[in-house]
Amino acid sequence: RTLAEELVQETFMRAWRAFDQLRDERKAKSWLITTLRREYARQFERYRPEYDDLDVDHLEADRGDPNPDVWLVRRALGRISRKYREPLVLQVLGGYSANEIAHMLELSPEAVMTRLFRARQRLRQIIEEEQNPRYERVNAT
Repeated sequence: RTLAEELVQETFMRAWRAFDQLRDERKAKSWLITTLRREYARQFERYRPEYDDLDVDHLEADRGDPNPDVWLVRRALGRISRKYREPLVLQVLGGYSANEIAHMLELSPEAVMTRLFRARQRLRQIIEEEQNPRYERVNAT
């Protein structure tokens, strides 16, 4: 099974068991997303590849996506800490607003905006480093 299928199945099992804890049916969507987010965190804690040990020069782009830039972004996202990656993925892929993300992650909207800014900044830095291995040395001086 794929990770996505596993996450969905486990999320619905946890949600089913805890359904009686939902106090306001209007908040079911964010409650379910929070459950999914927590299950994702559990899964990610169980399996986290060591990106530092990978020989990225020998990795192929994802065969399902012929665009090598997609693979580069995926690798870069994997190197960003979960604290910053999570709001970025929720905004970019999930289409959620900063206020919605703040509610889901139990943060202030300002904290979400700060994390989004830092995530984009770090993502840009990682991509530039990978595209130009001398980037770090040139910008360090």
